[in-house]
Amino acid sequence: MKTEIRQAQHPENAKALDTAGLRRHFLVETLFEPGAITFTYSHVDRLMIGGAAPLAESLELTAPPAIGTASFLARRELGAFNVGGPGRVLVDGQTHELDTRDAIYIGMGAEGVRFESVDAANPARFYILSTPAHRRCETRLIKRAEAKTMHVGDITNSNKRVIAQYILPGVCDSCQLVMGMTQLEPGNMWNTMPCHVHDRRSEVYFYFDLKEPARVFHFMGEPQETRHVVVANEQAVISPGWSIHSGVGTGAYTFIWGMGGDNQDYTDMDMVRMEDLR
Repeated sequence: MKTEIRQAQHPENAKALDTAGLRRHFLVETLFEPGAITFTYSHVDRLMIGGAAPLAESLELTAPPAIGTASFLARRELGAFNVGGPGRVLVDGQTHELDTRDAIYIGMGAEGVRFESVDAANPARFYILSTPAHRRCETRLIKRAEAKTMHVGDITNSNKRVIAQYILPGVCDSCQLVMGMTQLEPGNMWNTMPCHVHDRRSEVYFYFDLKEPARVFHFMGEPQETRHVVVANEQAVISPGWSIHSGVGTGAYTFIWGMGGDNQDYTDMDMVRMEDLR
């Protein structure tokens, strides 16, 4: 299992970064390597952002030296979304079947976790986000139809979208991890605009379902010091609590959002007025 370590960045330092620097510190460019599990360990709220891409053989989740425990979930929890073909996740001997856009929450203390594809010719791809945990919650499979759905935005502002909440109080219990998926309606390109920050939580956006050569222009930075990162299909952006996180695509896309921090209140946002953006 490959693990890259990213240090946290102060906003004053981020102001001085060029394009290459922004990408190096905030963009996770490679999440899926066939037949492997990869992770990026971020010191922003100690988030772990990863991908499991099993082929004919199952992939075992092991603990990298970065987290300092004997097993990956000894003091962590995770959420995994299948964005590929049909797959399975085995947790302590129990098998969970995940179709595309199904998710699984795995609580602290689970010891044996493996990822599998049903068909190596149409492999599953599991996007994984993990946060530290201080209490055990039950492992749970969340089918797409079980997620809490919200229809927001409008055509006039090009941001009509469907928000599906998967790991959130009232849907699936967790220690601090919150995750969901947002799909833009046809002809809509903006997500989360007007934008916001929430200094009490950090967030990761994982963009997928982009058809080449489409890209998402992801806007980040302090509201008065905005920057942008150009994101390709199946890449993720780390968003510290001080940063806005909003994007517009050159084509249709879907994204998975995930958070960890002081609370799990989905509505805890400090909105930014359009006229205050710089």
